[in-house]
Formats: sequence, structure tokens, C-alpha cells
Amino acid sequence: MTMTLADAGVLLAAYLLGSLSGSLLLGRLRGVDIRRHGSGNAGGTNALRTLGWRFALGVVAIDVGKGALAAWLGLRLAPGWAYPAAALAVVGHVWPLWHGFRGGKGAATAVGALLVLWPQAVLPLLAVWGLVLLSSGYVGLSTVLAGLSLPLLAYWQAAASARMVFALALALFLLFTHRSNLQRLWRGTESRFERARLWHRWRSRA
Repeated sequence: MTMTLADAGVLLAAYLLGSLSGSLLLGRLRGVDIRRHGSGNAGGTNALRTLGWRFALGVVAIDVGKGALAAWLGLRLAPGWAYPAAALAVVGHVWPLWHGFRGGKGAATAVGALLVLWPQAVLPLLAVWGLVLLSSGYVGLSTVLAGLSLPLLAYWQAAASARMVFALALALFLLFTHRSNLQRLWRGTESRFERARLWHRWRSRA
């Protein structure tokens, strides 16, 4: 597939959109760099733990929105490059040009892209994420397992090659960006979101 100058422009725009970090942009309005608090990650989970749910909701809205916008631009302006545009938005979130290449882990931006490019995958993805979170309380593990479910879903749906490659690449990328979570989980030092462990609390009361 030949890339035109317009296609390259869309891909560049997707990366630059991804580089607009919700937590860092909103943090500037409060005079806070979230990377200096909590886990040091510029993502929604750290935003929730350090600055509360209202701030985290704004962060997630921006991060999901930019993934959706990048994917939409790819579909409208460079249809053959829609999945690469979505991938570059996720890359931009993790290594943002505007913020010293220190961003988040890419999950919310990936969800935004999926809402546009593969909306049927979002509900199963969130179901896996929610079930693992409710049973374990580990956000990072929930995200990794949800990501790993994407290639299985693509295979089950006999997805086209572009979607299959995107699903596999995204699963591996989320595994990479959450490697520190998995290392802490292995060592038994990973932080748990105890309030989310509804299954554990229900079993304790039973």
C-alpha cells in the first residue's frame, strides 16, 4: 500500500493528538504534575488515586476522545491507514512529544480508537477488565488480560488481517507498558484497588 503525503500527515496528526495527555493538561490547570505523585504514571488510575474521581473522569474523557478522534481522522482522510493512525495515537500517549516523552500506558486511548474502528470489541474488552478487577483488585492485571483478549476475539470473529494485526500489536504493547505492574505483582508489591474487590467482599460476608 502506497503512502501519500496526505496519509503521512494524518499519521503525524494522530501521533500529535495522542501526545495531548489528559492528566498533564488538566494537571497544569491545578498547578500539579501528576507524574510527581502516586505511581508517577500520567494515566487515569494514578489520577483517580491522587486527585480524585472528578479529575480522573476528565482525564479519561480526554484520553478516550483523542484515540477516537485519531481513528476517525484515519477513516475519513486515510482509510487504508486508520489502524496505524490509531496505533500512533496510543504511542503518542505513552511517549508524548509535548510532555518530554513521559506519558501514560495507553489503555484509555486504545479504547477510544476501538470505539471507532471496532466498536463490537469494546463491551467484551470492558467485561474482561471489569471481571478481573472485581475479583483481584489489580488494575494493571485487568488491563493486560483485557488487552490479551483482543486477539482471541479477532480470531473468533475471523477478522480481516489489518484488524488482527492491530489486536495482536495492541495486546503486546499493553503487556509492555504494564511490565512494571506485572513485575510488582510477581514480587507481591503491586497496589490493590481494594474498593473494587466486590467479589472478595461478597464472599467474605457469605
